[in-house]
Amino acid sequence: MKILVLNAGSSSLKCRYDDLREDALDAAPPQPLWGTHLDWNEKTDIEAVLASVLQSLPGPVDVVGHRIVHGGRFRASTVLTPEVRAAIAEETALAPEHNRMALKAVDIMQLRFGPALTQIAVFDTAFHATLTPEAYVYPGPYAWFQAGIRRYGFHGISHGYAARRAAQLLGGDPTSLRVITCHLGNGASLAAVRGGKSIDTTMGFTPLDGLMMGSRSGSVDPGILVYLLRQYGYTADQLEDILYRQSGLLGISGISDDMREILKAIDRGEPRAQLAFDIYAHRLVREIGSMLAVLGGADALVFTGGVGENCAPLRERVIRQLEFLPNLRVLVIHAEEEWEIARQCFELQSTTSAR
Repeated sequence: MKILVLNAGSSSLKCRYDDLREDALDAAPPQPLWGTHLDWNEKTDIEAVLASVLQSLPGPVDVVGHRIVHGGRFRASTVLTPEVRAAIAEETALAPEHNRMALKAVDIMQLRFGPALTQIAVFDTAFHATLTPEAYVYPGPYAWFQAGIRRYGFHGISHGYAARRAAQLLGGDPTSLRVITCHLGNGASLAAVRGGKSIDTTMGFTPLDGLMMGSRSGSVDPGILVYLLRQYGYTADQLEDILYRQSGLLGISGISDDMREILKAIDRGEPRAQLAFDIYAHRLVREIGSMLAVLGGADALVFTGGVGENCAPLRERVIRQLEFLPNLRVLVIHAEEEWEIARQCFELQSTTSAR
């Protein structure tokens, strides 16, 4: 099965092309037949970018798989019908920088290949469908929950792959393995995974909750927002811009949302860069502690994502804080979101074809 994966984010497009067979699914990720990573922004001619991608493909396409950040009511990978596309569009307000770009890619593929092309949505929220009510219902009025306001969790494609790969590497009984997966990139979140299933996570109703991130604040006292609304007359758009694009590493350091630049600034003796790193590390350790408590201990701690894989000083800080857990295994696993999307597309399409 020839599968093209498009992972369209707010500032980049990651592409992967595989010709998959059943025997490839449970092994280590194979090298793709083709892949590329392109940067873009709101001014980019996305149709032209995707046209160049299609011209570069080494073969035909049977299925196109898309990463969709917010799946709303969808709790598993789903073939993209007009009805599914419309439902995803309704969730755009909850992940505006991601869902909108992904849907553009969906529409362009449909125009290019026609209605016969099978496109599949693989949701970042789906891995967290196993959360129980005490983990996903917010302690506000119950009417919130009835209106769909609940913890969804994100980065599920990455967390799911990292947890499964950790089980493969560690061996033993995967049904009892307790793993804390740390997806640390420009966006960042943790998941507590028992027996391959997510039981808690740090992101919530939107991808803004939880850990400090590159330019996102993570969790803040909601009273701060009420204060800013009342005392300074902030609008919702202004608050959204602050929380998503002017906070995190960038907001504290005043230098960059990129951890590599933060480390360089620390080497130059920049105190705000050091403070940004210290806050990031402190909040990460604190949230790992909460995942430990929920799991009742952990067998492994997994670092993945650009920061998780490449920032040794951060990993060293965290491991030093967790020295009271002598049997904790620490793994660094390369993020493989595109491979995980391809794998899920193969499984769904194979199941559908067999009916």
